[in-house]
Amino acid sequence: MTLANQSLGQLARDLPGATAVFHKYKLDFCCGGSRSLTDAAARKGLEAAAIEAELRALQPAAANQQQLTALNTKELIEHILTRFHDVHRKQFPELIRLSQRVERVHGDHPKCPAGLSAHLEQMRDELEMHMQKEEQILFPMIARGVGGIAVAPVQAMRHEHDDHGAALDRLVDLAHGLTLPDGACNTWQALYRGLDTLKNDLMEHIHLENNVLFQRVDGQIGGAHHG
Repeated sequence: MTLANQSLGQLARDLPGATAVFHKYKLDFCCGGSRSLTDAAARKGLEAAAIEAELRALQPAAANQQQLTALNTKELIEHILTRFHDVHRKQFPELIRLSQRVERVHGDHPKCPAGLSAHLEQMRDELEMHMQKEEQILFPMIARGVGGIAVAPVQAMRHEHDDHGAALDRLVDLAHGLTLPDGACNTWQALYRGLDTLKNDLMEHIHLENNVLFQRVDGQIGGAHHG
């Protein structure tokens, strides 16, 4: 199978550095991870062959990747909790504080991200509810190996991931593509740096759950059907 025929999620999972290429071309490898590279590129009016060439240049590093996919399920869940759940809970309060300040001080600027702080508060609340459901219900279920019972909660979490992806798109729109105006103050610069980090972290978080952890549940079901 050529790289162009593989799904974005599979490439992001198996090829180190692929996510940076997808970020560059604004290809959604987390919520849209089931689309092939060819299909995803066509939807954006991009040349799949050029993107495939960039991905091929990454392949020599692939032999060193497999760290996350090689983790057992409990280790993978622990990594997700530490690297993403804990981190998001630290990111949002500061980003909300910074956005409120920028909106207060620069409200008359045409590039002011009006409405951003309220949107971040809504994102924080929805993501917190989502993470609690994973921590209290779904992750313990997966860790116990009860894949069949976990199918419906996994589907629900995938749908919520789509909502988080849409919220990220809205965040970028409110922040004018995360493009700073000339002469932006330090607070504004810090805000957009933080938003960019949040965006990349949340996309990586969703990818790891959708395309690695949840795939293991899907695989258990496939195995049960064929057994």
